[in-house]
Amino acid sequence: AGDKAREAEQAGADFVGTEYIAKIKENWLDFDVLIATPDQMGQLGQLGRILGPRGLMPNPKAGTVTFDVTRAVREVKAGKIEYRVDKAGNVHAAIGKVSFAPEALEQNFKAFMDQIVRSKPSTSKGVYIRNVAISSSMGPGVSVDITPYRSVGSER
Repeated sequence: AGDKAREAEQAGADFVGTEYIAKIKENWLDFDVLIATPDQMGQLGQLGRILGPRGLMPNPKAGTVTFDVTRAVREVKAGKIEYRVDKAGNVHAAIGKVSFAPEALEQNFKAFMDQIVRSKPSTSKGVYIRNVAISSSMGPGVSVDITPYRSVGSER
């Protein structure tokens, strides 16, 4: 992983190297995203119990298991947001951390909503976005006024 480690450092990764696997085993989790090459996944498998519940386990679908380390690091640094949709059609995503300034959270929310609207399939009929609530991980949800996004979400 020597060449890939250099690539990651040049792309701006904060922590690089397999020595961090031992630190993670000791519950060091001072990072937001973990990017790995496919050949490292064998070593990372043993960290599943620590990384999995926190949503930090690298995954090819999310683009965090790749040989193109430079692109993955740049996307994450540029603010790439991972979101998932549950069976009920609810979209879950992290738009920031409690430590972020309110302006930064608002900017992230707007960028996220714009992306959701852009992702609307052309075949989708009816109301695309019904309501939005924002919350901390285990906190209560607070409703958000989505009037600016409503007209895009439903053809009348």
